[in-house]
Amino acid sequence: MEKEFKEIIEESRKSLKKAEEKIEEMSEDFSEEAGELWSELKKRLSNVEEKLKDAYTNFEEKAELKGHLAMMEARDKLEMIKESTEKFAQKANTKAQQELDTVSLKAHLAKMESEDLWNEKRETLSHMYAESKVEVEKMAKKAGKEINDIFLKLTQIM
Repeated sequence: MEKEFKEIIEESRKSLKKAEEKIEEMSEDFSEEAGELWSELKKRLSNVEEKLKDAYTNFEEKAELKGHLAMMEARDKLEMIKESTEKFAQKANTKAQQELDTVSLKAHLAKMESEDLWNEKRETLSHMYAESKVEVEKMAKKAGKEINDIFLKLTQIM
């Protein structure tokens, strides 16, 4: 199971890197506002990358609970900015500046919501883990696959 989690994490990290590279290539043509939005989104995606690294490291160190929680935290952080990130990628392709402004606001709001949501979920997840390690492992595995799917979808948009 641990090996499978580590493989899922690596796939997700590769997909994230690929999506960032595609958007970065297009960023030369962005307006100033779109460039600022891209900088903000890169920071958010960097947070997701850090959580994926934490999850991988925790599995390496046999700290399974921390690994599962880090994986789910990465998924939650990504889920909150997923829609904004996808819209940004679509708008970047069409260079629709006015709509990028709206996406920028939504991304910022999603970031704030994701932080609040994670703080609420952390205790629940820890309690669930204590009750059912198997259930948490399934959730962490699902979260990892969803992270990878989101990044694969994002790279297909571009």
